[in-house]
Amino acid sequence: MPLLFSGCTMTGGISFTPPPPYSVSYLIIAGGASAGTADTNTGTGGGGAGGYLTGTTTLTPGTTYTITVGAGGASPGGVAIGNNGSNSAAFGLTSVGGGGGGSSLSFGSATAPNSGGSGGGGCGTYGTGTPGGAAGTAGQGNTGGAGRSSDVDADLQRGGGGGGAGATGASAAVSGDGGAGLASSITGSSITRAGGGGGGKRTAGTAGLGGAGGGGNGAADANGSPGSANTGGGGGGGGTGGGTLRTGGAGGSGVVILSVPTSSYSGITTGSPTVTTSGSNTILQFNSSGSYTA
Repeated sequence: MPLLFSGCTMTGGISFTPPPPYSVSYLIIAGGASAGTADTNTGTGGGGAGGYLTGTTTLTPGTTYTITVGAGGASPGGVAIGNNGSNSAAFGLTSVGGGGGGSSLSFGSATAPNSGGSGGGGCGTYGTGTPGGAAGTAGQGNTGGAGRSSDVDADLQRGGGGGGAGATGASAAVSGDGGAGLASSITGSSITRAGGGGGGKRTAGTAGLGGAGGGGNGAADANGSPGSANTGGGGGGGGTGGGTLRTGGAGGSGVVILSVPTSSYSGITTGSPTVTTSGSNTILQFNSSGSYTA
């Protein structure tokens, strides 16, 4: 006789039990921020790293989960503070884009950096004071370092480092280096991501270094370097003594990584994630937005 379905039980004596929920590990990193563009007598602040979230969650088989990967902040087109990175999201969690690095919009006038997953570093310019770094988001990142201004010594006009997931950005009075990121072994290898951008310097010499984990290096009287793609690293600050506009480095794009028990892995995805294995787990690395069906 034919088998007739009745809910999850068939009258022919065969029962169907849906697969149980299962746990996955995740790493969600937002886009890093760009550094500011340098105007006359300026070393701009480094861009803050994208927010960093890691943990475990439970997935329900048959449910489709949307994965959003945030872009890095673009370098400003004119004289302006850096652009924040875009948020990344998955499983109802949002990782906040990094905060743009500080700049100088006019001679001797420092403009504050932006807050974000990690905060941007303050700029240094002609004048006095130590323009402060911006705040990070609790549980996701750290504060940017303060810039350093001077109306006596051009060599002291320097930007602070952008905050990283693992450490605050360094003050320009110390080094202007970007804050270090955090290491994760979710892929099976320990990789550091979400470092802050280094601060820029007005005159030739040594600018702030990007934080470990994809932060871009700052530059002395030159354009800053970008953060590394799919790390959430902040862009490095630029510097100029005047006459030539110097851009801050763009922020690095974010990433979302899942570690799924291979015995539960459905193989149903969109967005073309990179798929590898590590031990008894299947690793999905989303370098762009997509989805996973549990």
